[in-house]
Amino acid sequence: MTFFRKLSFLLCFATLTVIASGCSREAGDIGAANGGGGGSNAVETETGADTLEVKPNAVLGSVKITTVAEVEQELKDNGGNMIPLFETVPNLLAEYVGQDEDKLATLNKQLKDSHVKRSNLGQEKTKTTEQTVDDGGDENVPFQLGDLVPMADDEFPELADLDADAEWVDKPVLDAMDLMRQRQENEEAEATIEEAMALVNDSPVNNSKIRSALGRLASLDGSNADFNASWSRHTAGDVRSTNPLMASSSAEFDVSGLINFGLLGFDWTFTPYGSEDGIVSWQTSHDGLFDKIVLRDDLIWSDGTKITAHDVEFSYKVIMTSKVPVPAVRSGTDQLLGVKAYDDRTVVFFHPDSLATNVWNILFPIIPKHVFEASVAEDPTMQSSAYHVEKDENPVTGGAYVITKRVRGQEITLERRESYHTIDGAQVRAIPYFRNIRFTIIEDPNTALLSLKKGDIDEYQLTPPQWTDQTGDEEFYSKNTKAYDIEWVYFYFGWNNRSHFFRDVRVRKAMGLAYDHNELLTRHRNNLDEAARGIFHSTSPWSPATLPESYKQDLDLAEELLAEAGWEDTDDDGILDGMVFIDDGFDGQIDSVQRVPFKFTIVSSNRPDRVAMCELLQENLDQIGIECSVSPIEFTTLQDRSRNHQFHAQFGGWGTGTDPDTSENLWATKAIDSGRNYVCYSSPEIDQLFIDGKYELDPDKRREIYRQIHLKLYEDQPYTWLYYRNAYFAFNKELRGVNFSARGPYSYGPGESSIFKSPAMQ
Repeated sequence: MTFFRKLSFLLCFATLTVIASGCSREAGDIGAANGGGGGSNAVETETGADTLEVKPNAVLGSVKITTVAEVEQELKDNGGNMIPLFETVPNLLAEYVGQDEDKLATLNKQLKDSHVKRSNLGQEKTKTTEQTVDDGGDENVPFQLGDLVPMADDEFPELADLDADAEWVDKPVLDAMDLMRQRQENEEAEATIEEAMALVNDSPVNNSKIRSALGRLASLDGSNADFNASWSRHTAGDVRSTNPLMASSSAEFDVSGLINFGLLGFDWTFTPYGSEDGIVSWQTSHDGLFDKIVLRDDLIWSDGTKITAHDVEFSYKVIMTSKVPVPAVRSGTDQLLGVKAYDDRTVVFFHPDSLATNVWNILFPIIPKHVFEASVAEDPTMQSSAYHVEKDENPVTGGAYVITKRVRGQEITLERRESYHTIDGAQVRAIPYFRNIRFTIIEDPNTALLSLKKGDIDEYQLTPPQWTDQTGDEEFYSKNTKAYDIEWVYFYFGWNNRSHFFRDVRVRKAMGLAYDHNELLTRHRNNLDEAARGIFHSTSPWSPATLPESYKQDLDLAEELLAEAGWEDTDDDGILDGMVFIDDGFDGQIDSVQRVPFKFTIVSSNRPDRVAMCELLQENLDQIGIECSVSPIEFTTLQDRSRNHQFHAQFGGWGTGTDPDTSENLWATKAIDSGRNYVCYSSPEIDQLFIDGKYELDPDKRREIYRQIHLKLYEDQPYTWLYYRNAYFAFNKELRGVNFSARGPYSYGPGESSIFKSPAMQ
């Protein structure tokens, strides 16, 4: 049995959304994690072991400009192109532009042209260019379903012609539970469940034994599983929408994975497969330009309507409609030329090129055509009309569960759907182990741990102090156990590159040098996590063979970089000030040039541990003449502000996607307006490298491309990377079948599908 989820990439995100790609239980967290693993007494960290040598005069690369006169000369030499100067010495360019409206107008035109050109890079064969998406937002442009689909309806070949010409290659169609059973047949259990549940997790040896025993699957006949059991899960954030096209937080992805239908899945190694539960066959053409999937004929939506290939085609067209605001889901899906349902069961995906990422581009969410076909034109947001609000409260689902109760801010309860596994009295799929799954929303970590100890929830992702100090006594172990593993998640401070404070790379580097990383890892993370050194975890195959050195606090060097970037205390008030370009709306257009004090606000979720890490930044920056305010805000508000770039700085986190290309949605220029590039980072080099990564089919050469991306991003510091977070979970001792992956224990195949409770424990 497998559940499906559209994991567009690094799911969710720490205090922001999360995000996308599978997620953790932490508020706004994403949920894949990271970290180097040690026992309950912590991991060996790299705190202070490496230092980062940042040479002030090296950050400009080949541009060696230190005066306004040199700015003027450079513009004469390069034909008046302000963009390189804007991106390297914005302080000097601001002094040059001053209050000259003509110069400002010229700069804004160049900024717009540059943004459009970079956003459209690699989109030559698609219709999702900057202009077409912008046009979709124009209220004067009429609604047209699938207006971004590159292929016209009359351009699709007949299926018979396609079959005659394509050399089809069969792809695996399997049950992920069978795959996990095969793995466990070659793995001897390190302890019995009785032995493991009697252990205290105070060493790597005991942790390994607990994980090994806890992960053993139920018997094939299910005789040791209680099919009437309920599973009470914890989530720190509410579900804003049950529509899978709108999912962006960890809670939304968790619920979506249980109630929605999909065609493909991926295992713990991120190897894709077709799901036996949903399809009969999956074939790819030898040239990689087509994927053909044949659906099973016993698929039914929860309202009794058959699930067909036409639902798949319709879902694709909705995603590829400019007036439907789903930029995150559209990312990747927009690389398809088209999707065609040839009959009720056969659907073909058309690719423009043979790309390494083609398989991931067909993993988009599927919604019921009969539910939304007549309504989406009237309300393209799919959230505003009374009809859509009702469908969000009571969604028609294609997965194993339906929603039976939803109390905003408190809980969402799912019930096993009989028509998913049994049709006309005959069982057609494995019956999910749990009759009910209840997500209990508890934002406060202390309250969540108390609920776990009382038995009100069955699982919870622990904070570092809870792991080390609050879960080692008899009270905890009487009902619960705990286990940890590496999970590929990182947390960061994000610097909005459209903010007048953080446009300059020297300032961003100064932020990392001002921060006390040692105190972060020792006091706030209890030595459980290692310093983050970029987007890929050190155990990931995409991580550079030699990682860049971690940042270490150096206030003198931070001040030197700030001074070079034009930030000095010119009025002797104790606060740095500088001449800057002001972008009031964070829209990429400059409104004015002003001298301003270095006073900014960092936003985060209202979790106490998140706020505390931001307050440490506040304390550190105060030492070098920067006034930083910390603004904890409600999670959904944080999501909205992040999507719209309405912040100077933010605290957040991302988990891993199934392929390194999913990071493009965080870093490509086009992802500023149509993805999750919340900090508005833009680099032609990064844009091109992501394109190169799609086209490179040799695994070793492709790996090197993403290693270059890792190093380039770390050099540019759009984030101050803070730490990789391990997965530290507590489980009620009734739970079984829990297996970890780099995305945590749930967000892969079989993931949550393998978890059960034993009848003996009820």
